[in-house]
Amino acid sequence: MTSLTRAWTRLDFERDGKQVGSFNFNHSVHRSAYGVVQIPLAVIRGGRGPTVLLMAGNHGDEYEGQLVLANLVRDLDPGRVQGRLIVLPMANAPAAKAGTRTSPLDGGNLNRVFPGDPGGTPTEQIAYYIGEELMPRAQTFVDLHSGGSSLEYAPSTLTQVRGDSEFDRRALAAARAFGYGYCLAFKVQTPGGQATDSAFKHGLLNLGGEFGGQGIATPKLVRKLADGLARLLDHLGVVPAQGALPPGEPVRFMASPEVDANVYATVPGVMEPALELGAWVKAGDLACLVHTPEQPSREPVPHRFEQPGFLVARRAMGRVEPGDCLAELWIDYKP
Repeated sequence: MTSLTRAWTRLDFERDGKQVGSFNFNHSVHRSAYGVVQIPLAVIRGGRGPTVLLMAGNHGDEYEGQLVLANLVRDLDPGRVQGRLIVLPMANAPAAKAGTRTSPLDGGNLNRVFPGDPGGTPTEQIAYYIGEELMPRAQTFVDLHSGGSSLEYAPSTLTQVRGDSEFDRRALAAARAFGYGYCLAFKVQTPGGQATDSAFKHGLLNLGGEFGGQGIATPKLVRKLADGLARLLDHLGVVPAQGALPPGEPVRFMASPEVDANVYATVPGVMEPALELGAWVKAGDLACLVHTPEQPSREPVPHRFEQPGFLVARRAMGRVEPGDCLAELWIDYKP
């Protein structure tokens, strides 16, 4: 495999068994002239079968996936694997260690810089290694997200469709196996620097999701995500289930509206949500009120939905500034 990457790992991708280590790249700073940035990496390989690249911590303040993949690396017996798992439990490790969405090393948002740059900033080097060293080894890419500190999502999956009937059949089947009640089926339209763009380039089956948020991880959501991932790995044949798995839910496939249906703050203040996540709304319905507690006699400013849809996410932080996303809508998917 030809690559320009300056990153390196001591892990052998072709060796059977479980290996846990990191991929590394040089990062010279005042306190460490010859230092490296270490990105945790595991390879679990067994018999013949597909390769699945599993990633969490794309954004550092999204914790559910980090916990589930760390548990998987620790607990999975490599004898159960029929193929290979390549696991990145905290892909943007500098951001994950800081508990922030973006990297403290360069301010980089990993999910906005793909395909990256082998000689670029730390975040660009991480993206390049993932997109050009790891993705070409896999047939399926799974990227586990959540709302992070600023958003809360109704737990839901995402799968990439291409307009190719066989590929799309496989993509929708994978989402059904994961077994979350709602799944966003999306196409790459204009490349935006996301990991999904690199997965599209390499022809990978691509599944991810938004599995919670608020900058925390609850026992319920961690267990739900672990169960969904187990069903997916069984479906793909790479980790066959031992006994019955918890059943999934019937899946309703969704899409993003063609016209931006998100609600954005127009004034600063404190948000009072009007609806719970999972609500179906009509155009004109109240999304929230934005109050000004420092001027308690002032009437709160209503913010309304301009389109109908499914309320999949809302802001998790009470304090808002103009331009903050307050609510996100999906609509039903039409192939």
